[in-house]
Amino acid sequence: MKSILIIDDDHLIRKTLSSHLSKRGLDVHLAENGETGLLSFDENSPDLVILDIRLPDIDGLDVLKNIKEKGGDAAVIIMTAYDDMKTTVEAIKLGAFEYLVKPLDYVELDLTVDNAFQVRNLENRLSYLVEEKQKEYTIDNIIGRSPQMREVFKLIGSVAGSRTNVLIQGESGTGKELVAKAIHYNSPWKDEPFIVINCSAISDTLLESELFGHMKGAFTDAVTETKGKFEIAGKGTLFLDEIGDISPNLQSKLLRVIETRDFMKVGGEKVLKTEARIIAATNHDLMSLIEKGTFREDLYYRLRVVEILLPPLRERKEDISDLAAYLLEKINRELRKNVRKVPPDVMNFLVDLPWKGNVRELENALTRAVILAKGDVVLKENLPIESGEKKLYPRELVSLREIEKNYIQYVLKATKGNKTRTSQILEISRPTLDKKIREYNLDL
Repeated sequence: MKSILIIDDDHLIRKTLSSHLSKRGLDVHLAENGETGLLSFDENSPDLVILDIRLPDIDGLDVLKNIKEKGGDAAVIIMTAYDDMKTTVEAIKLGAFEYLVKPLDYVELDLTVDNAFQVRNLENRLSYLVEEKQKEYTIDNIIGRSPQMREVFKLIGSVAGSRTNVLIQGESGTGKELVAKAIHYNSPWKDEPFIVINCSAISDTLLESELFGHMKGAFTDAVTETKGKFEIAGKGTLFLDEIGDISPNLQSKLLRVIETRDFMKVGGEKVLKTEARIIAATNHDLMSLIEKGTFREDLYYRLRVVEILLPPLRERKEDISDLAAYLLEKINRELRKNVRKVPPDVMNFLVDLPWKGNVRELENALTRAVILAKGDVVLKENLPIESGEKKLYPRELVSLREIEKNYIQYVLKATKGNKTRTSQILEISRPTLDKKIREYNLDL
């Protein structure tokens, strides 16, 4: 029999909740304050705690914190007569499963209790993920066992020991910078600088100065002499991300540096030498740009001494489970969380998604799921709406009112009518949500 501990100083609420939950076949324990509640928690080890935030002796948040520090997997549902956003946020940060406002809606209470038990059952049943996977097919932070990624690893190993220029092509989010780092840090020059320049994020004039440096007075804001990235890189690696976005003029200057291994600062006369290896990356089809006349063919072949093609995630679905394991480990470490289990149906859902944003999109989706998780299980409902079956924007042009109505209805459906969870996702208060439900005549 599942057990529940109710901690509330209001005798009537304790009695009413006890009667309601006992009828559902639950073993109910009662405590009138924080101190007796913590003693009862130690003695009875309940599966679930329903905790009032305002107690006569100990603040409810302190009781919550104490319960979580004791360990175990009991879920804690906070309840209060004050719909205070600050307190809500703090309670969720401390590990509360849910936050209910008095007077309690017993349909919502039952739904929340059922959800809490469902999550706890998943936690107890699943040994699925995450231990750090064997790194048989990994180089540094790159994960994959698919045939395409094995070829990538072979190329990294082949090119790392030389100073050969490399061109990495792949869609956004496939991990082009990670591959560049893997080449650099597995090379004999790993102790030299690894310098990154995003060519699409800097104007043409500034990019030239970034690459080659400038002399004092070379242009209006050049108040001091500055080293460029070629000079700073030394014998290391200069990673030129989004190389397809640089102008024809700068392409010519870059080609000359590659051919002669020397350059001059903007406004300078002294010739400087460079020994830096160039690794370039792009999400563009450079051959298409060459045909359009916007990218130099000779520069393309100078950069493409060795070419590494990174496959999109949708073409290496067998890597998604390993990637999810690795990314969850990383996310948990960064957020100091412990969400390490993925149910089979959720993993199948992740594998079936198109992942247009590739690994970066998968990482963002899992980060959101970890942040919203109540226990240590990744739940489908906590994955971003955009990754689901519906699109965020309708095909036809409609009013903002219509979009708001449809989206609120969508979130209500996704949360199975849980108003508190819906309010949190929409970042609006419960009264505002209730008003919108009445205004749009929405279904629960």
